[in-house]
Amino acid sequence: MVKTEQIKVETQGNCDIVNITEQVSEVVAKSDMSEGTVTVFNVGSTAGITTTEYEPGLVNYDIRAAFEKIAPEHARYEHEETWHDDNGHSHVQASLLGPSLSVPVVDGLLTLGRWQQIILVDFDTRPRTRTVICQIVG
Repeated sequence: MVKTEQIKVETQGNCDIVNITEQVSEVVAKSDMSEGTVTVFNVGSTAGITTTEYEPGLVNYDIRAAFEKIAPEHARYEHEETWHDDNGHSHVQASLLGPSLSVPVVDGLLTLGRWQQIILVDFDTRPRTRTVICQIVG
């Protein structure tokens, strides 16, 4: 059986990190599937999905600092030359993170570690309403 739902996530951009664990858990609970996998997929090319411990040091500093080192905001990007915009770094950072995550569902629950949460990271340069597709197969 396959069930697909979407959630909307309001973001501020500029490496805004949003904990979406509760919304994904609600989608899984609503599906009535006790065993399977949920794939969580961001629609768009300037945000990504992963897991982390959602704590202030990581969320407010460490993750941002790491992505800034890898793909700095003020570097030169051909994307910006082509499209005359300001989010070349956003696309590169999101590509490195990836748009999706699969989480096993066991006994109707996400199999996350005690301190592990699902996060959406919005790298774009402005606030957005993100669409996240949650597809449960079980």
